Amino acid sequence: MQTNQIDVTAFGPEHLEAAVRLSRQAGWPHRLEDWQMALTLSEGVVAIEDARVVGTVLVTPYKADCATINMVIVDEAMRGRGLGRTLMDAALRIAGDRPLRLVATAEGLPLYEKLGFRETGRVLQHQGVVGEVAAPPGIEAATAADIDAIAALDRRAFGADREGLVAYLAKAGEFAVLRREGRVSGFAALRVFGRGEVIGPVVAADLDDAKALVAYFIAMRPGRFLRVDTTADAGLSGWLTEQGLAHVGGGIAMTKPPIHRAADLVANTFALANQALG
Repeated sequence: MQTNQIDVTAFGPEHLEAAVRLSRQAGWPHRLEDWQMALTLSEGVVAIEDARVVGTVLVTPYKADCATINMVIVDEAMRGRGLGRTLMDAALRIAGDRPLRLVATAEGLPLYEKLGFRETGRVLQHQGVVGEVAAPPGIEAATAADIDAIAALDRRAFGADREGLVAYLAKAGEFAVLRREGRVSGFAALRVFGRGEVIGPVVAADLDDAKALVAYFIAMRPGRFLRVDTTADAGLSGWLTEQGLAHVGGGIAMTKPPIHRAADLVANTFALANQALG
């Protein structure tokens, strides 16, 4: 289809380098590899004007449970022309009747509200170069035999089946697990991203277990640049700052239609917010 002489077409591997250019223009840290991961797990569209990619959006489906909308970027020279709405309309068609989730910037908030999205919380981004910390007891590297248990815990905490994402992270990164009575009771993931590495998702029985899982990876990487995303109500932000991970920004978690938060879905489960694809 065409809108104001702008072609909107399926997002393919041939568009990745242009997508990297757009994310750099927006001040995002995504590398080509980060975009490749997002595209592998998602379906999306790009907007093209005069053979140049001027907008992107990706939709990541988690079976029939829900989908997340990611990587909504409009070239700064194209803003104010309704292109963001065009991209979001395409994303809504891709998502079908799934409940939707996204993390909005302040600039994108008015559009998302017009489309029926509602705020559910605040995401806080923490990052920085970490110092030396002691390795917490009881945390160990996950094995291939743990992946099914990790996926089950993630499904309960997130409220949707992210088996494909868990499998991808198991290959592209690494997991750490906490065991109790011989069973996996919590986990954290780590992968290379942007300027360094990102820790998340993290799922644990409580805040102390979540701190231990994050600390496991911090202890393994003194002097390295790490990122962790959390929520304003999780109680982790101050502790992350103490570890050298400063609060540098964040976003607004939104859903369409409103759905229960992970903390409401499973009693006694701490689910650390994360932007697994961003």
